[in-house]
Amino acid sequence: QGQLVESGGGLVQAGGSLKLSCAGSGRTFSMYAMGWFRQAPGKEREFVAAISRSGGSTFYADSVKGRFTMSRDNAKTMVFLQMNSLRPEDTAVYSCAARVAFRTGSVYTQDYTYWGQGTQVNVSS
Repeated sequence: QGQLVESGGGLVQAGGSLKLSCAGSGRTFSMYAMGWFRQAPGKEREFVAAISRSGGSTFYADSVKGRFTMSRDNAKTMVFLQMNSLRPEDTAVYSCAARVAFRTGSVYTQDYTYWGQGTQVNVSS
């Protein structure tokens, strides 16, 4: 319960697209608000996007707004991050996280209980 596994990272040219997936486990997955965070080399982990338990509400960091879209499929216990118009500054390890006992996500890492190991995204110029 609470295990999260990301996939879908890779190398892409600037302007390209990638879709990240995060597979959860357990029957309580639909009870978790979810978030995506990223960490570039030498930088702090930063918030990217979050989605409510039902999937009806999302919000994004200003740096990705209009380019990234987060979604979820509770029946398949998965969340996704569609990333379009990628830029070199989007290069980072992307991790999904689960927030327990709240309907909506948060921009703060300390509000999340479960974390995946991350998937590397590299955007070349």
